Amino acid sequence: MQVNDFSNLTITDVQFLPIVKEYARRINLVDTINHMVDTEMDLQPGPIVLGMVMDTLSGRSPLYRLGNFLEEKDIELLLGEAVSVDQFTDHNIGRGLDKIFETGTQKIFGQLSQNAVNGFQIKPTGAHYDTTSVSVYGDYDMTDEPFEITYGHSKDKRPDLKQFLVEMLCVERNIPLFGATRDGNASDKTLNNELLSTISKHMANHGLKENAFVYVADSAFVTEDNLEKAGTTTKFISRLPATYNECSRAIQDAIKTDEWIDIGTVAETEGTQKRPAAHYKAFETTVTLYETNYRATVIHSSAHDKRRHKRIDRLLKKNKKELEQLAQKLITEPYYCEADALAAVERLSQLPKKTDIFQISTSVETVAKYRRGRPKKGEKRVPERYEYRLKLSFEEDKAKVDTLREEAGCFILLSNLVSPSEKAEWDVEGLLRLYKSQSGIEQNFGFLKNPVIINSVFLKKNSRIEVLGMILLISLLIWRLIERSMRLYVEENQTTITGWVRRRTKRPTSFMMSTKFHTVLVIKSGDHRQLAKPLKPVHLEYLKALDVKPDVFLTP
Repeated sequence: MQVNDFSNLTITDVQFLPIVKEYARRINLVDTINHMVDTEMDLQPGPIVLGMVMDTLSGRSPLYRLGNFLEEKDIELLLGEAVSVDQFTDHNIGRGLDKIFETGTQKIFGQLSQNAVNGFQIKPTGAHYDTTSVSVYGDYDMTDEPFEITYGHSKDKRPDLKQFLVEMLCVERNIPLFGATRDGNASDKTLNNELLSTISKHMANHGLKENAFVYVADSAFVTEDNLEKAGTTTKFISRLPATYNECSRAIQDAIKTDEWIDIGTVAETEGTQKRPAAHYKAFETTVTLYETNYRATVIHSSAHDKRRHKRIDRLLKKNKKELEQLAQKLITEPYYCEADALAAVERLSQLPKKTDIFQISTSVETVAKYRRGRPKKGEKRVPERYEYRLKLSFEEDKAKVDTLREEAGCFILLSNLVSPSEKAEWDVEGLLRLYKSQSGIEQNFGFLKNPVIINSVFLKKNSRIEVLGMILLISLLIWRLIERSMRLYVEENQTTITGWVRRRTKRPTSFMMSTKFHTVLVIKSGDHRQLAKPLKPVHLEYLKALDVKPDVFLTP
């Protein structure tokens, strides 16, 4: 293209945003929202949401002057239509958010997630659920619908701040299927119970029947009400809390029986010398909770051993110190017969949990007591009486300490996957892998709680905050779809891709991808566009992994 009219020439740093636009197109974001949200506004809600998603993924606050973000952007290229930046006023955006709320944020996101499942052929066999708290600054004296901002159990460790909760249901490779904002004082146990009533409906929307998926939740799931509601219709995996007696009993049985199933490592990446991959082994048994038998898979992790050994060492040191303090009182006290001295040792039974892991050596020393003064000349000094003194020493019981350390490296996966076919489909390694993928939802929460985003939670309407939550979920959905595409490409082609500092990696991330396109500039003159510089090999490498054509940077 020849550029002659410099007065109408613009240069835009598009970065990776055309890729976001392409993935938004693949889930039909703009058309879906425009179709679902009834509004007579000139500025349709679809472009508003897409613009806010791009704003979010660019690292800015999605609610801070969207017009300023778009002012220096090629709006037609990024949003797919030639909308004037003057239309992106706070007033128009606010009206659009209100209309989105009236339509229903869960309804809209549910449709978009369904579009993603269908378009990307996602198989949601495991559904991961968790919640997190979002702290806010200010009074927020709002108790109106759809949720209450108030004090509650803070997972941010900020009990001094009011909060609301965010719940999320994710599937394969951290793809969010469902999300909602809830009261700040809501209980995880209650929310689990409520979701159990609707999860089959959520999954049915994605073509899955009741027993076609496994519900994965943290230990807060394990309550009598939740287990009863799950029954046999909702298959689940959770972690059995250590507060249950059956937990310690099953772990002790596993160690005593010593019939472990070796799993090996399950990490997606190879371990390093500094951080070796954890080695796992498993023991299958049964536990009884609330008069119902469940499958219990005792998992021993070498990583748990290492993390908890220091804690055990501190416990042993503390217990020994307390025993020695008590012993000091016993050994300084005189006894008037050997039987009394030995009987005093029984006072150590005051600390049964501490004495259990120590071997106590006991001896009695006889001490002669003489009358004051020297005996008469020619007479031998004769003891007036005898006193008895205790001698105590403590040594760790190696066998018991070894058992304690092994128990500390164990946890139990609780499930109702008990039939022969279910055990064949979900063996111990499969159970462990599915449960470990629960950590992905924590990464998603980290995305949602980015300080840049959270600091912007200043809206004085709960409805606006809920819509913001939906926009963040959509941003997360696109972010994870991009990441999923790259990793599938790497796995299917058994290859690597350029990572950090030109190193090759098998686990590319969306953030890694975003840093590769900082220098992509698009020159526009009239209706014509061209790249300021040809795309680099690293750009083409990532576009190939994403199945995105280079003309995405030039075609609205």
